[in-house]
Amino acid sequence: MNTTSRRKFLQTASLGVGTTILSANSLKSQPKNILSEDRMGVLVDTTVCVGCRNCEFTCKTAHDLPTEPIESYADRSVFKKLRRPSDKALTVVNEFHNPKNELLPINVKQQCMHCDHPACVSACIVGAFTKMDNGSVVWDGGKCIGCRYCMVACPFQVPTFEFDKAIEPEIRKCDFCINRTKEDKLPACVEICPVEALVYGRRSDLIKEARTRIKRNPDRYINNIYGELEVGGTGWMYLGPQKFETIGFPKLSTKTAPGVSEAIQHGIFSYFVPPVMFYSILGMIMWITKRNTEKKEEEA
Repeated sequence: MNTTSRRKFLQTASLGVGTTILSANSLKSQPKNILSEDRMGVLVDTTVCVGCRNCEFTCKTAHDLPTEPIESYADRSVFKKLRRPSDKALTVVNEFHNPKNELLPINVKQQCMHCDHPACVSACIVGAFTKMDNGSVVWDGGKCIGCRYCMVACPFQVPTFEFDKAIEPEIRKCDFCINRTKEDKLPACVEICPVEALVYGRRSDLIKEARTRIKRNPDRYINNIYGELEVGGTGWMYLGPQKFETIGFPKLSTKTAPGVSEAIQHGIFSYFVPPVMFYSILGMIMWITKRNTEKKEEEA
């Protein structure tokens, strides 16, 4: 690389660094989203769920994902291992041991929790995730650059990437059936549940309903609504008969997840070490190493 080429390389790298720093400062100055008092949610009663997995089937059909006939979901052998939502299944049901009754296991539906203060929204550097007024957290493929920061940031480890797609892979997760709810329809999983283990409504009303159930049946439920306060609150909330850590839920504080990720990001940007600078420095080191190797070869 000659002097002119080297100068051009440095100018390009510096321009990228400057652009990133300006973007970071802009990010820091953006106001926080104000949550709608009318945002919706779902209350999941794990003491009612029978593990029929109809919700898994209808979720796939609602999102045009390949699926076997609904009759195949009666197969309970899938409960032998713990499953997670994936790009092929946006929601899954897992079965857990019930120490009070061996014959009645605890079934728990899992999907995106639609946090009030989503870590995925905070971590996304291009604004591909949005917290909607109705409570749903949605992904915009037109903006996504595939960095997958959302997957790392999510405290529930929900967003998944289509690794098997070489062209236009997507980040996949539950979108709260936003296309259905826009038409005043229930989320597909809520509509199909045969035992009404899922209740859809205003989040504030669901919290009142959950507290009423706990008060009326103290022997049936532990005195806790999972999702009411965890990571600042979530759209999906749960009632259960035992500690939630024993039925697949992470133990989280009430501090919002973005509070952690933003502190790290802003700390990095404040000290002028954005990703572009890092890669520019890395590129310079690679160029110097390559050039030194070429010189030694020429001398030899």
